[in-house]
This record gives sequence, structure tokens and C-alpha cells, in this order.
Amino acid sequence: MHTNRDSNAPAGPLVEVAEFRTDSRYRLAHFHGAGWEPVDPQEFEARLKQFFPDLDPHDPEQVRWADRPWEWPAWHPGEA
Repeated sequence: MHTNRDSNAPAGPLVEVAEFRTDSRYRLAHFHGAGWEPVDPQEFEARLKQFFPDLDPHDPEQVRWADRPWEWPAWHPGEA
């Protein structure tokens, strides 16, 4: 598998997703080299492709979820 890693890349995952919270429509995600940011499912996938276009998003060695992989808090348009 080819990723955008180089010899200066960390030994850990390139992407980390923080724990699931029911009081937010977002999950915090850390993208190596860019820091933490709140993202919804569409933003998460777009940012993954932006930073690491060749990364397999289902590779647990590259994308580490604190809990509930690929689950997002329920949110409906119009909610704050």
C-alpha cells in the first residue's frame, strides 16, 4: 500500500479521530501536519483526501478512532 508518508512521518497513525460525543454534530479529527479540527462525515472524507489522497481510510494503522469507527452524532438541518 502506498501512502504519502516520508522518512520524517511519525510512527503512529496519520489521522486520529477523538471520542464520540452526543452533544455535537462533529467529531474532532487530527490530521498529521495540520492539527485538530471539528469535522462532520463529509468534511472528514474531504480532508482525508486533501491531506492524504492515497490513504486507505479503513486502515486502522493509518486512521485511529478513539471509539465507534465511522459513527457520527445524529444531527438534523436547522439544529444548532
